[in-house]
Amino acid sequence: MPPSPRLTRPRTWLRAHPLAFDAALAAVVLAAMIIGSFADPHDGMHGPSFGTRTPDVRGVVLMVLAALALAFRRRSPLPVLAITTILTVTALIAAPDGPRAPVAMSAVVALYTVAARTDRPTTWRIGLLTMVVLTGAAMLTSDGPWYAQENLGLLAWTGIGASAGDAVRSRRAFIDAIRERAERAERTREEEARRRVAEERLRIARDLHDVVAHHIALVNVQAGVAAHVMDKRPDQAKEALAHVREASRSALGELRATVGLLRQSGDPSAPTEPAPGLAVLEGLLDTFRNAGLPVALARTDDQELAASVDLAAYRIVQEALTNVRKHAGPDAKAEVSVVRVGHTVEVTVLDNGTQNPPPEDSGGHGLIGMRERVTALGGTLTAGPRHGGGFRVHAILPVTAGTKATAQARPQQPGPGEKNT
Repeated sequence: MPPSPRLTRPRTWLRAHPLAFDAALAAVVLAAMIIGSFADPHDGMHGPSFGTRTPDVRGVVLMVLAALALAFRRRSPLPVLAITTILTVTALIAAPDGPRAPVAMSAVVALYTVAARTDRPTTWRIGLLTMVVLTGAAMLTSDGPWYAQENLGLLAWTGIGASAGDAVRSRRAFIDAIRERAERAERTREEEARRRVAEERLRIARDLHDVVAHHIALVNVQAGVAAHVMDKRPDQAKEALAHVREASRSALGELRATVGLLRQSGDPSAPTEPAPGLAVLEGLLDTFRNAGLPVALARTDDQELAASVDLAAYRIVQEALTNVRKHAGPDAKAEVSVVRVGHTVEVTVLDNGTQNPPPEDSGGHGLIGMRERVTALGGTLTAGPRHGGGFRVHAILPVTAGTKATAQARPQQPGPGEKNT
């Protein structure tokens, strides 16, 4: 149950004004010392009696000085303890037959403060020293035996003050540790949430780029063909427009599936069809063949891959062939190979293009996206011009997602001559 607002406001004010709280505590301790100075612990038959003795001027002055010192107990705990200890010893020596215990109250409060605001070794050393000094002075100045009630009581009260202060300090440290762990856990959860959001955003951005770049490139090529042969060969223009319609329909379908990932899990409109993979690689290659790019395929991957690896391999082939169609020239040919090698699968896309690649600052993200996909799975990707002409994209992916490939993946930027979309 949360604390009442009536208690919260005074507590907050006292924390903001510690000197006022210490001054009030000093006044309470002074009142307790003065009241205790009127008590005679041995006069009554059943306990102490009041009014049978009164403190002298020296005793009152010592009590006032001790109370004044307590007002600064949190600012200077060790000096305050030293002052109250000296005043207590002075009271014991100056009034051996008078009230002996009252001034010692200030020393007990000061010892509690030292124990609560320092470490345990300091508490042990200072506490034992204070206990020996006060108890020894009381025993040496007492008219009665050394084991008198007041002497043993002074020993007990100094020990209680040190123990109570150490317990409070330990509790504060425990609460601070719990609070720190809770804050650290909260920061970790927030950082993890931000990291997952960033990864999901990057993944969706890569999928959108791959889908749009591939299909729009095909639409552009087929539309250009249709415009070129519209007057002379209407039948071929009609076929090209049919390919445009088919490519645009596929693009819309994949865009709808990708954007559907942003819906809530319980939304009935969310897509349920599987993500594309190497199982439909022939269909992907047919779209490029229909656009006029001859593509040969060689495969030896006879085992099923993890879903993320399967999708990454499909997207790499899609993006690499899109680059070939856009940058390699009208007479280019491409070769695609998917080969299983041990615990990895190697995806290679070659072309014999003759045109120069676009400049590095073209602003494309094709190669960057491929590298990010491969790196996220623990694989490697190399891309660059081939000796004698053309371009080569080679990716090594682990068969199982999360398994490191034979070469450690490192994020790279497109090198000189790399083609990008």
